Amino acid sequence: MELRTLRYFVAVAEELHFGRAARRLHLSQPPLSRAIKHLEADLGVTLLHRSPAGVTLTEAGRTLLHEAKVLLDHADRIRTTLARRTLTVGILSDRGAARIATAFRRRHPHVEIRIREADLTDPTCGLRTNQVDVALTRGPFDTRGLKTLVLREDPVGAVLREDDPLAQRDHLTTADLDDRTWFQFPEGTDEIWQSYWNGGRPRRGPVVRAVQECVQSVLWNGTVGLAPLGHDLGELKVVPLTDLPPSPVVLAWVQDDPLTWAFVEAAKQASLYI
Repeated sequence: MELRTLRYFVAVAEELHFGRAARRLHLSQPPLSRAIKHLEADLGVTLLHRSPAGVTLTEAGRTLLHEAKVLLDHADRIRTTLARRTLTVGILSDRGAARIATAFRRRHPHVEIRIREADLTDPTCGLRTNQVDVALTRGPFDTRGLKTLVLREDPVGAVLREDDPLAQRDHLTTADLDDRTWFQFPEGTDEIWQSYWNGGRPRRGPVVRAVQECVQSVLWNGTVGLAPLGHDLGELKVVPLTDLPPSPVVLAWVQDDPLTWAFVEAAKQASLYI
């Protein structure tokens, strides 16, 4: 069954007349009649009783009319959603974002992507407050009520100044940093997120909201923070931590509308999905 044929059937079933239905569809009557006969043959049922006065629906025809309207309404909603020209993406972890953007633009070149760059206080990048449609972010965080896809998992390390004695080590544990001050996030920040970036236990230290605040606090005050390995932090070093699980790069969203799902599919196709 094609959607076009179902639209033809709905027009005939509502008009109860092939001539009126043909005019409504801007068709001539013979191809419309042939399409309905092909539909009946395809389904193996009689949908309409034909007479010189018009047509009446069979029981099968009444059932199909109801189901066809539901299906066509759903198809129209999909078309409307895909016609939407903007998608708002929250960004907290931009590693791999270029590949996702390329994959998405290849299939949806006319969709405008609006970027909301999030700070460290909200790992969902505004999903819960409807500020974004989808978030390219980093975990772990509270995912209740969200749909998520893990794209990659990155080992993390301690961010230290180059002249810090611990910066010369090949690896560290969180216990090696117990006597240091650590970054803190503002009150109300996701507890799972806060706990992970504090090495799994309460810490003391300055409150930060952005990556650059973290960098400057390390440079000026020797504060300890964590970061994924491989990040270029200039004068700072990231020493691997052996007792902390990797931080996942996560795609998160709430609604499975077609445009958002197209973005999720683009992320899978960007050679990031593991």
